[in-house]
Order: sequence, then C-alpha cells, then structure tokens
Amino acid sequence: MPGLLYGGDYNPEQWPAGVQAEDAELMRRARVTTATVGVFAWSKLEPAPGRYDFGWLDEVLDRLAAHGVGVALATPTASPPPWFSLAHPEALPVDAGGVRLSHGSRDTYCASAPAYRTAARRIATALGEHYRGHPALAMWHVHNEYGTTCHCDLTAEAFRAWLRGRYHGLDELNDAWTTAFWGQHYTDWAQIRPPRRTQYLPNPAQVLDFRRFTSDELLAAYTEQRDVLRAATPGVPVTTNFVLGGWVPVDHARWAREVDLVAIDHYPSEPGMAAEEQAAFAADLARGWARQSPGGPHWLLMETAPNLIYTAGRMHTKEPGRMARQSLAAVARGSRGALFFQWRAPRGGAELFHSALVPHAGPDSRVYREAVALGETLDRIGETAAGTVAARVAIGYDEPSAWALQGAGLPSDRLDHAEEAQRAHRVLWRRGIGCDVIGVLDGLPAYRMLVLPGHYLMTDAQAGEVRAWVEAGGQLVVTYLTGIADEHARVRTGGYPGALRELLGIRVEEFHPLGPDDRVALVPATSGDLWPAASGGLWSEAVHLAGAHALLRYAGGVLDGLPAVTRHAAGDGMAYYVSTRLDPEAYGHLLATVAASAGAGPERSGLPSGVEAVRRQAGDRSWLFLLNHTGDEHDVPAAGVDLLTGAAVTDAIRLAAGGAAVIRET
Repeated sequence: MPGLLYGGDYNPEQWPAGVQAEDAELMRRARVTTATVGVFAWSKLEPAPGRYDFGWLDEVLDRLAAHGVGVALATPTASPPPWFSLAHPEALPVDAGGVRLSHGSRDTYCASAPAYRTAARRIATALGEHYRGHPALAMWHVHNEYGTTCHCDLTAEAFRAWLRGRYHGLDELNDAWTTAFWGQHYTDWAQIRPPRRTQYLPNPAQVLDFRRFTSDELLAAYTEQRDVLRAATPGVPVTTNFVLGGWVPVDHARWAREVDLVAIDHYPSEPGMAAEEQAAFAADLARGWARQSPGGPHWLLMETAPNLIYTAGRMHTKEPGRMARQSLAAVARGSRGALFFQWRAPRGGAELFHSALVPHAGPDSRVYREAVALGETLDRIGETAAGTVAARVAIGYDEPSAWALQGAGLPSDRLDHAEEAQRAHRVLWRRGIGCDVIGVLDGLPAYRMLVLPGHYLMTDAQAGEVRAWVEAGGQLVVTYLTGIADEHARVRTGGYPGALRELLGIRVEEFHPLGPDDRVALVPATSGDLWPAASGGLWSEAVHLAGAHALLRYAGGVLDGLPAVTRHAAGDGMAYYVSTRLDPEAYGHLLATVAASAGAGPERSGLPSGVEAVRRQAGDRSWLFLLNHTGDEHDVPAAGVDLLTGAAVTDAIRLAAGGAAVIRET
C-alpha cells in the first residue's frame, strides 16, 4: 500500500448502473485510491443459503480496478440477511433483560451461535475463493465495528467454557468473584449465567469477566474469518474497523495483535475546538494500539464524517476547509490516509442524512469540490506515509479499567476512565506536547514520561513493570483511582492506591468524592513555588506522606493542610500523585513541568492556542505538519518545502486562518 489511502465506504448495491458508472468517474476525478465495498451486502451476495450472486460485485470491482481504485473488500457478517434470522431464531441476540431482539436493523446476531459462526465462515470462504487474485483487491475488511453483546443461553454456554479456561476450578472463581458476598457461592458451573438484569446491584467481577469474555468471543469470530481469508489470499492485509465508545465490549489493545493494520472509526461529538482535541486523542490512541500490531506503528482512519459533526440531537455542518484539516491531523499522527463514511449519501434507510463525500446535492456541491481538493492534497504529501511519530510521553488507557468504573456501587457515579485519559491528553495537546495513548503497560522503556489517569485495575505484574521503569529513570504521574483494585476488581487493602502505594510514597486513608458544583482550594506546599492558582473538583482524598513530598495541599474543609499533589523519588526516577481532578491550568502546569524534566517538550514552542505542530520521521527525513484551527493568521517557525504549495520556506511560514502546511524539513 504505497502512498496515502483516500476514499471510504461505497455501497453500489444501493444504486442503479448509471449512478455506479458516474461514481467511478467521480472517484477518478477526486483521486480516490480506496473504496470499502460490501460491508452490508450479505443479503445481496447470498440471497439464499449457499447460493451466491457475485455477478454484480464482479462488475463493481472490475470497474473500480479500471479506474485505479483499490478495494477494501468487506465480509458482510455484521448484517445477517432476513432468511438467516428466520431460519435460525436462536442466533438473534438477547438483551440483558432476557428479551430476544428481532431482525430489522444491523448487528442482529449472537456471536456464540454456532449457526451464525458457520454462516460467517462460509460467506468469508466464498468471497476469498472468488476474489483471489482480483486486481482491485487491496485489503480485507472483516465484519464492521465489532461490539454486539448477547445474553442468551448459547452465550451462557460459551461464557462457562471461557470461565473454565480462565480459572482452574470453581474455588478459584468463587475467590476471584468474592461470591461469599450476598451468598453467591457457586457449586456447579451450570449455575453461572451472563449477568442479566437483576433485582439490585450485580456482582462487579462477574460483569467485568463477561465484558472480557465478550471481547474474546468476538475476537474468535474475527480470527476465524481472518484465517480463512489469509489462506485464500496470502499477502493481502486483513483488518477490521475498531469502533470507540464506552459501550463497546472490546479490549482493542489485545485485538491490535491480531490485525495486520489497526483501523479505527472516529466521529467527534463536539462542534468547536473540542472536536480537534477528540480527533487528536483518537489518533494517538490508535497509534498506541498499532504498536502492538504486526503492521504497526502505522494505523488507518477507516471511517469519519466528511462534512458533519454529530452531537446529541443535532448534526453540525463543518465549515469550509475543516474536512481537509482534520484529515491532515490524522495523517500527521501516523494514519495511512483518510477514509470516510461514506462515498455517496443514500436516498433512504436509517442513515439517509449521514455525511458523504458526494452529498444529496451531487457533485455540484461544496463538499464534493473539497473532496477533489483533498485527494490532490493527499497525493502531494504521499511521501509522508513513510514516516512515523516518535513520542516520549505515554498515557495509559486501559479498557477493562474503564469497564470496571462503569459499575454500580462506586463512591461516585461520575467516574469515567476514558474521560480521565482524554483530560490528560487534552492538557498536553494544548501545550503542543505529543504523546502515545497506550493500552498495555509494556514497552515502557520507549518513553520518558507516563501518565496513569484512573487506571483502576492493576495486576502485580503491571505494578512491577511500572516500578522498574520509574527506578530506571522514568517520570510517572498517577491520578486518583489508579491501582485501587486487582484484575478481579477486588480492592487492595491497607490503604490506597494499593498497587502503587510504596512507589508513590503515600498512603490514602479515605476518599472524599465531590458534588458536581463542589471545588476544593489548593495552595503550594512550599512558599515561593511557582504554581498557578489551583483548585480541584470531582474527587479528593485524605493523603498521608510515607516518604513523598507535598507539592500542593488542600486549603480549607476537612482536608485542610493535607497533601493534594505529591512527588516521590524512586531510584533514578520520580513518581507524582494527584489526588483530585486539577483544574486545566494547574494540571497543564504539572504535566508540562514533568514533561520538561523528562526531555519531552513541544515540537514548536510558543505556538498560539489552537495551532498545532506534529512531526513524522523516517530515518534522516522528517515532515512537520502545521495546523491552524483558529480564525486568525499565524506565523510559525519552519524551514524546508511546503508540500501543499511547493513553496520554499526559510525561517517561518504564515498559516492562513483554518489553514495548514506540510513541511519537508531541511
């Protein structure tokens, strides 16, 4: 896959032949390189059990190949056809209330149903054999956005089998799940079921293990299809699109090892500057996952919206130029290109107003003209595909910890690991400090600084990795709710945060959660310390020093005078603890100070807020991406050639409002 990929999801089965012919010409004009085809076409490809109709798809792939467009050919298993659901009602999903859902949407399947798994392998095998050697085939796209959960009896059988593999026996399971609480002790495997809706609070360890099981069950469904396709078409990369969100029961850090290229779908949910912050976080998260992948550290933005931002209850139209700038932001952070959902807006269906490169207005539209311009831009900067991003800072993002903090019975109902990770990333982004968001706590020697925000679950092995890394010279920042519980969601006793208490040189005696409008005042522990005015929200704690030094203390209230932010030397490194949700200015000051001590500064110092600089490197070559998300012009120091214009840059370049530059540096 040389150069940068550009294009997106294409659904020719929704359109007559004349429109398909126009699509191919419009793709050529826009310099589209990649079309994802067949994602929801199972009923069209297999209209009856074992009877295939590939003729229409042959014509599509032949036409795309003739127009220079490669195909990410999908297996359509996210949307079983009506005949399948009618023939196999046991394969329809059951919700947590025990209600079996009906056909009529996508994702109407149970991944544990043998009939579904057999049918999925069968269609994948047929596609692999039929399109082996086709000139358009560039990549396999398995399924779509794995994340469907089922609580049926077939799932219960699979869950019990998974538990037998995880635990040596019921005694070990009862201990891990603390089933002595509320008399839940199991004496037979048959007594265990998925955690359906119950009278009161469910067992948190059971819920957590069910999320892990669902991730593994879906992964098994993916790898079955992947292996079929690899056997049929060795050398053709196979992937699936990771979907982000707290509802997704997929541990993507583990999945990254099983895909040839990490690919994500990302749709920002804020219309303002927060959208750029969200996109940057998603990109750095994808790159962190990609470091676990055989195809890493590159990744791919597989889906995003060309001209809309979706918020609760409203679609926001992107202003001119934003689609291109956000695409460049993804490429800057290591994406192999920019793919969109979707190519042409549909006339009907549940997503008839979803964003598209060819909108309902057709090619005579601002959106399509910008799509043509973006194709030209990505073509000009294709050489940057060779580069990678070298980050010295990492943020730990642990999806099982996120699942655990979604549970009931916690000290606050506003706890959100994903939000804590995004807050840490946000304050670094605003200061121009690049970072990887990593899903596993190995490979730490590649980084000089690590932030663990709300990493609630932590194994002994993970704690040992972190300790060894700090003692070897690492700079660690730990926030509240990190290391509180082991991998089974059992609280570590003796004082919080149990797994890292000695490394941090503190002991937390009790929590003091705060209300939505509550703030705690903070003051420097030593007069003369140069801290901005600081306060905390959401959370506070009774912290006692056990070797650490206080940097900030609580002022007023029941915690008056107690440490709020601490620092502790460990070997050649330093470990910081933050016991409250610092306001953005104070949090940014802390993280920027620690980053500076770790030798991890911004790519370009002194940039105005909303202007970012990201560098991709390959050997002795480097490319500096400059993105102006503001409404004003700004001058940025740079030297080289701007690939977007071909102009030489000597000392600085002027970025237009909402503009961008990609500098091949000298």
